[in-house]
Amino acid sequence: MKATEAKLLDFLKKSPQFVIPIYQRTYSWSEQQCRQLWDDIMRAGTNDGISAHFIGSVVYIEKGLYQVSSQSPLLVIDGQQRLTTTMLILEALSRYLGNTEPLEGFSAKKLRNYYLLNPLEDGERAYKLLLTQTDKESLLALVTQKPLPDDGSLRIQENFEFFNSQIDRLNGELETLCRGLSKLIIVDIALSRDQDNPQLIFESMNSTGKALSQADLIRNYVLMGLEPEHQTRLYRDHWRPMEVEFGQEGYGVYFDSFMRHYLTVKTGEIPRLDEVYEAFKQHSRRAEVASAGVDSLVAEIHAFARYFCAMALGKETDKQLGMAFKDLRELKVDVAYPFLLELYHDYQQDNLSRDDFHSAIRLIEAYVFRRAVCAIPTNSLNKTFATFHKSLQKNRYLESVKAHLLGLKSYRRFPNDEEFKRELAVRDLYNFRSRSYWLRRLENFERKERVPVDEYTIEHIMPQNENLSVRWKDELGPEWKRVHETWLHTLGNLTLTGYNSEYSDRAFIEKRDMQGGFKQSPLRLNEGLGAVEAWNEDSIKNRAAKLAQEAVRVWAAPVLPDEILDTYRNVAVKPEAYNVEDHPQLANGTPMRALFEQLRKEVLALDPSVTEEVLKLYIAFKAETNFVDVVPQKTRLRLSLNMPFHELSDPKGMARDVTNLGRWGNGDVEVGLSEESELAYVMGLIRQAFEKQMGNDAD
Repeated sequence: MKATEAKLLDFLKKSPQFVIPIYQRTYSWSEQQCRQLWDDIMRAGTNDGISAHFIGSVVYIEKGLYQVSSQSPLLVIDGQQRLTTTMLILEALSRYLGNTEPLEGFSAKKLRNYYLLNPLEDGERAYKLLLTQTDKESLLALVTQKPLPDDGSLRIQENFEFFNSQIDRLNGELETLCRGLSKLIIVDIALSRDQDNPQLIFESMNSTGKALSQADLIRNYVLMGLEPEHQTRLYRDHWRPMEVEFGQEGYGVYFDSFMRHYLTVKTGEIPRLDEVYEAFKQHSRRAEVASAGVDSLVAEIHAFARYFCAMALGKETDKQLGMAFKDLRELKVDVAYPFLLELYHDYQQDNLSRDDFHSAIRLIEAYVFRRAVCAIPTNSLNKTFATFHKSLQKNRYLESVKAHLLGLKSYRRFPNDEEFKRELAVRDLYNFRSRSYWLRRLENFERKERVPVDEYTIEHIMPQNENLSVRWKDELGPEWKRVHETWLHTLGNLTLTGYNSEYSDRAFIEKRDMQGGFKQSPLRLNEGLGAVEAWNEDSIKNRAAKLAQEAVRVWAAPVLPDEILDTYRNVAVKPEAYNVEDHPQLANGTPMRALFEQLRKEVLALDPSVTEEVLKLYIAFKAETNFVDVVPQKTRLRLSLNMPFHELSDPKGMARDVTNLGRWGNGDVEVGLSEESELAYVMGLIRQAFEKQMGNDAD
């Protein structure tokens, strides 16, 4: 590696050409980064006390992929964003300079021939900087002063327009800008492919400006080490189509999340968002993945990316499936995407019929919405969906989905019809996070001629105004204030109308009988209102009960006969290979047996989902997986808590860190329990491990 300090313009002038490899991310600087660079340039140009301004490094491969000569292009590993942005500034400046030269070396002709073009070269060698794909065509159009392509790079177009506007504001006073540009300094870092490892260097760099995304790192990891022809083929056949499918903006926003969902499907573990790259590297090195080869891996990622774009980005072409995915997006059911990706893959492989796939999507929607209405904490949903596939019996696909949902207990349960109807009638649904979603679903369920709900406004039949009129107070009765506070934002008092401003705070009878009133409304949500004589607490409750009854059809619970459910319950019960008596330290009459029985009772009482499994070396207590393991010993029970030691609150200091010590049991925390007086405190530690596992700690 050779690293030298250099003036940016001198570096551009002496270098024959910069080429951005296909595995590099596209040009991605936003106006924020462009404005920062512009401000730095203008500050340096204004202040004579600033002799130079450092803007970062440019790292490139000096040898290897191209024939080495004094005119060999340089393959840029880091610095694309700064180089491209500088080119945009120089191109914009050259158009303003005309025949003037406000500072030596800064004429339009010199800027173009020194820094933007290679005037003596032909073809692509005639340009100083070659970007990839869409970026390439847009930049070449700019520096040759031709119209930008219709499907060109949004970033290049927007940033060029930004610099144009900034230069325009200088009103022809361009010397400060030229002086600032002349003071820009970089570190010129030349790598030898024979002696340096570009991938390791790429990973270790923390560039100024826009940080590398997990997607950038993954793409480079997959493609960088391949031969150029292989790189090009994989990029052309798989990676570039993925970028196009996501879209210029969507790729940067959604690809990291997609890759996280994909890895959850493939590994059963949910990587942290900032650790997706590391999780991907581990996955790619697994024996079965590595033996299948990089082409197979990238092709599979491409296939799953198509599924994700269909579900999450509205790219589904099947109308019925597309509407179901739209409802999931409005409900914000991102946590279900790992499970849905597996279902979509089986649907594409003809292992799951279209109708059953659609039914499964609707069941997931109902499961999430019912839980939200019933205010069941959502922090375990990511793990519920990450492990859902383990319960599938693909020869009875939809049936096994239903059986698993019906078998979920406690905090993971599928709320039954009675619980759902009860909570739906009393919840504040006006301030619910997805109120347009539930109104649209209720209005359009099983309706071929769909009502565009977004064109209507939400109407409170009993007005929101705290200062109710005398007529409203009389109608609501002597407890009008309680009725107003209790039922204002609930299901029975909410509807849709196109006459919100006309209704205002009118009395109910006026809203009912006026032109365009409830009697004339074509909306399902308003059916029956025309026959109501007064609007009071009973009216609100009656309407809520009617709508809640309809809601159990819209968000239907799975139904299976008991005899079929019993077959799934029986499958779930594993015959124990060992029992407590197989542990000599827990034989009847031993001191530790009595203490263990007390501990066992307390742990199993934490939640109905907790199960016990007796193994040869220890007894495991599980929810999603083991959260505490008990190793019986002669004078104590040694407990392994499955959570990071540094996250445990242990004011008495009973626990110890056993990370990487190779103990029996799962977890980094060890606690000894010797007598009954310690049990209450130890249960407090165990509860932390249980809640850690149930919490949404993957983020």
